[in-house]
Amino acid sequence: MLTKNPLARRASYPAELRSIMSIEQAERSRTWLSHWDQLTAGPTPLRELPALAASLNIARLSVKDESVRSPLGSFKALGAPIALVRLILRMFPERNLDALALIDGKYANLLKDFTVISATDGNHGRALAAAARSFGCQCVIVLHANVSQEREEAIAAYGARIVRIAGNYDESVAEAARLAAENNWTVVSDTSYEGYQDIPRDVMQGYGAIAAEILAQGNVAPGQPCPYTHVLLQGGVGGLAAGIASYFWEFFGEHRPTFIVVEPVQADCLYQSALQGRAAAATGSVDSVMAGLACGETSPLAWRFLENSVDVFMTISDDDAVTAMHQLAGKQRDDVPVVAGESGAAGMAGLAVLRANEALSAETGLDASSHVLVINTEGATAPSVYRQLVGEPHESVLARQAAWLAR
Repeated sequence: MLTKNPLARRASYPAELRSIMSIEQAERSRTWLSHWDQLTAGPTPLRELPALAASLNIARLSVKDESVRSPLGSFKALGAPIALVRLILRMFPERNLDALALIDGKYANLLKDFTVISATDGNHGRALAAAARSFGCQCVIVLHANVSQEREEAIAAYGARIVRIAGNYDESVAEAARLAAENNWTVVSDTSYEGYQDIPRDVMQGYGAIAAEILAQGNVAPGQPCPYTHVLLQGGVGGLAAGIASYFWEFFGEHRPTFIVVEPVQADCLYQSALQGRAAAATGSVDSVMAGLACGETSPLAWRFLENSVDVFMTISDDDAVTAMHQLAGKQRDDVPVVAGESGAAGMAGLAVLRANEALSAETGLDASSHVLVINTEGATAPSVYRQLVGEPHESVLARQAAWLAR
């Protein structure tokens, strides 16, 4: 399904949004993140896939590969640590804490009794647990019924206490809020709700580092045209899309690229938000193989950034995502192979769906001259799931990648 957003506009980035999230703050976050030892040094690769672009009849296809962002395996490694840094700085204003010393764990004694909690589908919780361990505070993670044991173990490996519930993601969010109130813990969530916006804003601001890297890798200076005609972004609660779209929007103003947000058909909260003109809930079962996008409620704060910047909202099937995982793994093509997890492949899946339908391509302005950017938001964060869906372990894809890069 696809809907064009009637609220989308081409204009300068609004001052009221800049006061919440800005390039300036994204750059500060990026500087802090460069000192965290859980991140890979330098930017993640911006990979060109000419063979796949030719098969889709577009001019160029660029993939920002967040699978190698850190040992955590996903872009979420950018959001949780920044939110935790800013939270702790706000908590102790009189101590004039140094952000870099905080990231290095030099205030661990001060923080040893401070506990953060969050619900997660896997990647955000893993990033928060890693950041909490680095900084020296305690961490509790609430997991819903559809989070795999494999993902639970990956989070627990960073020292987090795990709480399991029988419900879905949105029920885990409610349980995290309840436990926080009961135990005087602090929720560090990537989704906003009434009375809770500062931390989700900080999480989204961390994601702006991806956009900053993309433009730096393309040597794009202020005032130059955007090198991409279309940018496809994963949905979820809207945080990633808001973090990247807001940066591009502020940088390029009315000349921003066309933004297309992609989400599972059964977790269509952003699609429904576009139809209703407000932050809305999904209409489906919210149970998708794209675990990181299986969200039922739009983040109201994220929606403030998306409602006027995203041109198209679309949904895809689980099968579409799995097909894209295969395409990016590159068995049959001459492009560099890419390990893309179930949610990581969603943008690529959306592009393939659009290019397979002439009418949808026309609606979104995609044609043979288009230069498209997609974000591979995660690698094989659940290796057994990846192996089952792609038919080979991610290690074999990485081996092909290494051989391709060495030739």
